[in-house]
Amino acid sequence: MSEATGHDLSHLSPAAGRLGATFARPQVLAAICVVALAGLGWLALGLMAAATGMFDALCRPLTTGAWSAINFTIIAAMWGAMTFAMMLPSAAPMIMTYAEIADTAARKDEHIVSPFVLAAGYLSVWLGFAAVATFVQCVFTRAGLLDAGMAPTGGLLTGSIFIAAGLYQFSTLKHSCLTQCQRPFPFFFSHWTTTPRGVFKLGLSQGLYCLGCCWAMMLVMFAAGVMNVIWMAGLGMVMTIEKLGTGSRFTHAVGVALIAVGISFVLYAAHWPPHLI
Repeated sequence: MSEATGHDLSHLSPAAGRLGATFARPQVLAAICVVALAGLGWLALGLMAAATGMFDALCRPLTTGAWSAINFTIIAAMWGAMTFAMMLPSAAPMIMTYAEIADTAARKDEHIVSPFVLAAGYLSVWLGFAAVATFVQCVFTRAGLLDAGMAPTGGLLTGSIFIAAGLYQFSTLKHSCLTQCQRPFPFFFSHWTTTPRGVFKLGLSQGLYCLGCCWAMMLVMFAAGVMNVIWMAGLGMVMTIEKLGTGSRFTHAVGVALIAVGISFVLYAAHWPPHLI
């Protein structure tokens, strides 16, 4: 077979051998990883969005303080699917950079670790975020800030979240983490490892950088409506574009837009019935 794996496939036809060599390459595996896991996330979200009545039934008891393990587990699964769908596409440049380095190493008959291990480390950070977001949603729902349909009950909270997310776009921490997400090659080059545990830690580190970059924008889902698929797709696209190295102007423009939306909600909230604010 090819240098990428070092296994003998001489018993296979030339076409089968070439196909096997192609699918053994880290870059191909990385692409499959991103597409498959993100696709599963969107599929799960689509099924959940279709079951709106189920979520109404699950969230309604939370408004009266009736918590249960089933409520928490299913809502956590929703947030987990959301992180798969929204964050994996934005992580594609990082995963493909790792795969490119691994592919070069494989051609030199060096040991490499599958990109799936890197993705597992990355996703473990966002699954932790999903657990925290689930808890926050339960608290917000119990406090009457979210209705049973997982949408805000008033404009003040909505506007505050948008404004906070917009302001974070101008923060030093945001730009520091975004730089690490945009330029993963130096990080991988200086921390390269060939053990599964080491590669998992690489994914964990990149996941933390990504969390520092995108957590505020993910919280916008509380303002837009937790199951608002249009906002999921839009925010996912924005975060992906940011990580492609578009520069600070794009990041700042997104911040201005979020602040403007937030201010409009806050101003409009003054005209809403007091019990909805």
